[in-house]
Formats: sequence, C-alpha cells, structure tokens
Amino acid sequence: MTATSTPLPILPTSLVGSYAQPDWLIDRAKLAGRFPPRVRAKELWRVKAEYLGQAQDDATLLAIRAQEDAGLDIITDGEMRRESYSNHFATALEGVDIDNPGTALDRSGHPNPVPRIAGPIVRPHPVGVRDMEFLKANTDHKVKMTVPGPFTMSQQAQNDHYPDLASAALAYAAAVNAEIKDLHAAGADLVQIDEPYMQARPDAAREYGLAALNAALDGVTGTTAVHICFGYAAIIHERPEGYSFLPELAGCSADQISIETAQSGLDLGVLKDLSDKTIILGVIDLSDHEVESAELVADRVRRAFAYASPDRITIATDCGMKYLPRTSAEGKMRAMAGAASILRAEL
Repeated sequence: MTATSTPLPILPTSLVGSYAQPDWLIDRAKLAGRFPPRVRAKELWRVKAEYLGQAQDDATLLAIRAQEDAGLDIITDGEMRRESYSNHFATALEGVDIDNPGTALDRSGHPNPVPRIAGPIVRPHPVGVRDMEFLKANTDHKVKMTVPGPFTMSQQAQNDHYPDLASAALAYAAAVNAEIKDLHAAGADLVQIDEPYMQARPDAAREYGLAALNAALDGVTGTTAVHICFGYAAIIHERPEGYSFLPELAGCSADQISIETAQSGLDLGVLKDLSDKTIILGVIDLSDHEVESAELVADRVRRAFAYASPDRITIATDCGMKYLPRTSAEGKMRAMAGAASILRAEL
C-alpha cells in the first residue's frame, strides 16, 4: 500500500467503529444473547486460542476490503479482535482485577460482572498500536481507531481503590491519553473516544465526566472524535427523543462529535450547540436489518444541512455494526456511499 492516504472528499463516509464479525470467528448467537461484556468473554470465540490472532487478522482484512468495496472513505479495523468496544482496552490495564470481578449496573439497570479496580490504574503497554499498524499497512484510505472513554470505563467498573469514581475516571483518562497519542504516532488519521455512558448517566457526566474527557484529550495534537449514543439497537430497543447530554460536548476539546439520528429521528436543532465541531452524523438505522435506499439515507443527511454545512459533516452509521448480519452491514455501507454520491452531485 502507498504511504500517503487518499484525500477525503466532502461528506466523507465512515463506520462508527465496529463491523459485523464473521460467524466462523465469533459465536454470534452468544454475542447477541447478552449485554456487551465488561470482563473477558473468551467463550465467544470459535477459534482455538493458538490460531485466534491469525483468524482475527484475516477477519480484519475482510472488514477492510468490505468497507473499501462499499465505497467508504474512512476505514476502521472493524474491531474484529474485540469482544466488546470497551473490554479489549479496559481489561488490558494494571490495577484492574478481572479474575475476581466486581458488579456494576449496565445502562438498562441490570447487574453485570465488571473489572474491579483494586489498585492504581496504569496502562503498562500500548493496547491498540499493533492493530493500528495492521490497518494502516492494508489500506491507502484514511484510517480511524476507537478507544473506550474514561467516564464510560469508570461506570463499567467496581471501584475498590480510589476515593470516588471521579478519581477513577481521571486515572482512566491518563491511560486513554497515552493510548491516543500512541495511536496517532502509529498513523491514525482519527482517534475516536467512545463515551455512551455520558448519555446514560448525564448527571455524573456533568459532574466529572467532561473533566475526565478533557484530561484524556490533553496535549493530543492529532484529530479526535467523541461518540455518544443510546446503546446498541440490538440490545437497547427504545430510543429517547433527544440526548440528555450533548450540548455539553461543545466544551470538550475533541474536533468531532459522533451522534445517532436515524433510529431516534433526532431533532437536529441540537447541532446548533456544536457549531465549531465536525459532526459524524449517524444516518443508518441499526435496529432494522433491511437495507435503506441511498435516497433515504441522503434525506437523513439533508436534514442536517439547516444546522451544519456539508463541509462539517461525516456520513456514518448510528452506532457500531457489530450485531448486524454481514449481508445487511454490506448493503447499509453501500447505501451510505450512494447517499454521499447523490449529495455531492447536488452541491
């Protein structure tokens, strides 16, 4: 692959992060039958441990090619190596006991096994740099990697060490900050912080989550985004009419904000509060396996033009595609690319 990546067109297209993992790699029935794991869930993998890394690399190549073939402009690794968006990173940290897990409530109010913070949280080594290098080596497109946010990880843990969760969130922020800088140094064009629990727990997010997010972004010079969502559509079925925590993100130092608008039919007037940010606009409904037409997706994007100019919009999925069948995921990516072509011709 060439060292220089393809320049982005107006209204670039991208996944939020995850792509649909193949059935030969992961037990998708087990995956769909539970909430995203916070501790390790090795039983999800279909491939023996000694072959798993090779299989995950092969699946990542398929995910990269699927995105390129569909016409997407910004490519992720599809998170093929992850059991969930957060546990891949959260369980790699020191100070966290995953063999003797704790308990915390998930966003639906159910108790879940979670990492137990038993000592100072430290990132002993880069977690996703090798994944980033593999992605960069296998595409000439712009590339994006995701890391779980410090606030979300603090909500997905049992704190048995720090005086309060605010202190735990700042410790997670230091680990995330180091990871983001290493990912950019490894060639990431965009690093996205996933912070869904800011929507789920807005009061705590206002109290200390925004400070933790800004600490995670401190001194970062590469392009950054924050993703905030209502949860995976396959698991969280009801959508509120609006975000409980979104205008506050105008006060964070991330360059881009990733939101979902398709399934919720979100009132896009909220974009007025984020006038200095690029908007990663979720316009693909992941609650429905049926593939939208390119024109329908274009209509969903047009709704935003009253509040954000096209040069400030990236066309994306509502959330991760992890739970979709691959045929549906492929079709929905093509619908995004088709919508971008329609809209670019109109500008």
